[in-house]
Amino acid sequence: MIRALYPGSFDPITNGHLDIIERASRLCDEVFVTVLPNTSKSPLFTLEERVAMIEEVVAPFHNVSVKMHAGLLVDFADEQNAQVIIKGLRAVSDFEYEFQMALMNRKLNQKVETMFLMTQSQNSFLSSSLVKEVAKLNGCIKGLVPETVEKVIRHKFRSGLTDDREG
Repeated sequence: MIRALYPGSFDPITNGHLDIIERASRLCDEVFVTVLPNTSKSPLFTLEERVAMIEEVVAPFHNVSVKMHAGLLVDFADEQNAQVIIKGLRAVSDFEYEFQMALMNRKLNQKVETMFLMTQSQNSFLSSSLVKEVAKLNGCIKGLVPETVEKVIRHKFRSGLTDDREG
């Protein structure tokens, strides 16, 4: 049985993330979308809000669940009996960073492998940061995030539930 973690901050989850989740769910018996805090960014959504959004959009995938974690990913992999870390790649610049992370994870835990999945070309420019910036400026984010997530983002900006933080 192949159990995998798909880690990220998912602030918010995009259609690019969802594409990787769907494809990973076909390759692995179980996929844990692992929501992690990113201390280098000021999030728009709380961890709990992100988990709730992701749970809603991954509901159709019977072998995908959502978890939060704040420590070392390889330790969480051990806790979940996961053998694989899934990483999505959009460009060469992603590979350089993710390659370093994969090597560090391998040094910390040799039982865990990293599997890279290339994004589909229509998602190669897509990032959560870009989605938030476009939404903040009232631009169209239709087709960039799942429909339910688009509504949550629009509501957050319209209702003033954000403090104009960067990230």
